[in-house]
Amino acid sequence: MTAADVLIRADRVTKRFGDFTAVDTVTMHVEPGEIVGLLGANGAGKTTLIRVLLGLALPTEGSVAAFGRTPDRTTRARLGYVPQGLGLWQTLTVDENITFAAAAFGNPPPDLDPGLAAVRHRPVGEIGLGLQRQLAFAIALAHHPELLVLDEPTSGVDPLARARLWDAVHDQADAGTGILVTTHYMQEAQQCDRLILMSRGKAVAAGTEKDIIGDTTACEVDTPHWAGAFAALDNAGLPVTLTGTRVRLADTPPDTVAQALRDAGITADVHQVPATLEEEMTVIDRAAPARA
Repeated sequence: MTAADVLIRADRVTKRFGDFTAVDTVTMHVEPGEIVGLLGANGAGKTTLIRVLLGLALPTEGSVAAFGRTPDRTTRARLGYVPQGLGLWQTLTVDENITFAAAAFGNPPPDLDPGLAAVRHRPVGEIGLGLQRQLAFAIALAHHPELLVLDEPTSGVDPLARARLWDAVHDQADAGTGILVTTHYMQEAQQCDRLILMSRGKAVAAGTEKDIIGDTTACEVDTPHWAGAFAALDNAGLPVTLTGTRVRLADTPPDTVAQALRDAGITADVHQVPATLEEEMTVIDRAAPARA
């Protein structure tokens, strides 16, 4: 990788608000044609990092570069951005929103797909969230950006709309556009080429899903008394989770789990399985130091 291959980069970026450190010495980059997922719980620092990368906020320490230069109006013209709040005017119509955005980039308005065309004369505040996200995505792509930055693009939309958006993201990456996308949906990690996990403002892991999980394991508890097992393990202070009726514990020795269940008088089989990415995130978050 050379400097020319990098669309956007953060080098040991820190962002503080008073005594609160929102982003702590984060280094990352995005190259053309790749989908980079910025993952973490709400409050992990993802949105603040994006604002610094785009030049919407200045770093307290460290440096950022977009297309090889300090982010400014020129670099922003080469990227598409869908913020969490979507950046739409709720009282303007769909047509008015997309016409205004296109004019800002000096382009003609793009053609609308049938779903948006059907509501083109309605105020944005009167259409559903799924269509609003679809409109924000169309606006972000209208000027054919080299980099697409999506902040929680699928939050609050139904599974079908989420799948369609990810299809569009992959189409853009296949055409050579670099994608930086934040999400707290761990299942969406499989859609990304590379992941950066954030916890309490820090980038705590990076790589593919397999790289990040590594050799971390979990214990799965097999018992018809799953509710009692969950309660017993929770009362024992162990990091127990429940998916449906599956009781699991990340990074916990099987003997510890079995003993806690015996102490509660619960018969169960305990076996070790590979951890999920969400479980690895839980392990990492428990180990992460508190924010300054």
